[in-house]
Amino acid sequence: MLLHCFFCGRFINEMLDQDGIGQGNYMIKMVVTDLDGTLLRTDKSVSQYTVDVINRVRQQGIKVIFATARGASAQLLIPYELFDGYVLMNGAKAYVNNRLIYDRTIPADIFRPFLRELSNRNLKVAAETEGVHFANFNVKKKWSYIDNFAITDYTNDLGNADKLYVVIEDPNQVDIITPILPKELYLNLTRDNLAFIMHKEATKFKGVLAVANEFARTNISKSEIVAFGDDINDKEMLVSMGSGVAMGNAIEEVKMSADYVCDTNDNDGVAKWLDENIIKK
Repeated sequence: MLLHCFFCGRFINEMLDQDGIGQGNYMIKMVVTDLDGTLLRTDKSVSQYTVDVINRVRQQGIKVIFATARGASAQLLIPYELFDGYVLMNGAKAYVNNRLIYDRTIPADIFRPFLRELSNRNLKVAAETEGVHFANFNVKKKWSYIDNFAITDYTNDLGNADKLYVVIEDPNQVDIITPILPKELYLNLTRDNLAFIMHKEATKFKGVLAVANEFARTNISKSEIVAFGDDINDKEMLVSMGSGVAMGNAIEEVKMSADYVCDTNDNDGVAKWLDENIIKK
């Protein structure tokens, strides 16, 4: 990927119709955006301008979905009815019209001994299941908006986990995690010092493709999707879709892997890019 156009690079639109907008034979039929650091401003708000742009994109027959590392807390920040589908917990679950269509959760017999071992090594860990954070520390003290948590030592059956996470308080703690990471799982580090641990088939990219495949009428392929993101867990999605757009506030690795770099999340970068490049004038 070589083309970078800072602060809203433009398509030369040669073909418009009710199913999408495109450059030559290339059509955009779906938009996927990350939430934190991307669609959401730093204060976790969404501007009315952004809402209006998303509605206008959907009115053109283009599907709009979001893909986030968040679980149930996403619903506290964004109205689900604004979207045609969504991917939660980095791809562990994907939904269309609030119907679960993709499920890659982590079996209890895999994560419980793993988290017990990390707990014994004094790491702060948690397993999120159906919106409940089963943790060995007070989750609410770290994130005031999370009320639904339970302190546990991982000896009881907790069911399958949507995702696991570890609070990284020292970079050397990653060296504790990786040697004992179960082969069925993978680890992603985020810019806010969290290690997300997921099922190997739970990625934003795979969740987004599952949603695209569910839209049978429009028959959306990955080449017809434009993706927005800012952090390392968005990189595969940006690289693998038809067009990847990094935020102006994205980490440098994500910017270098994207096709375009738009304005920052606090300046409505996603909405501005869509307004300039997707919406029919």
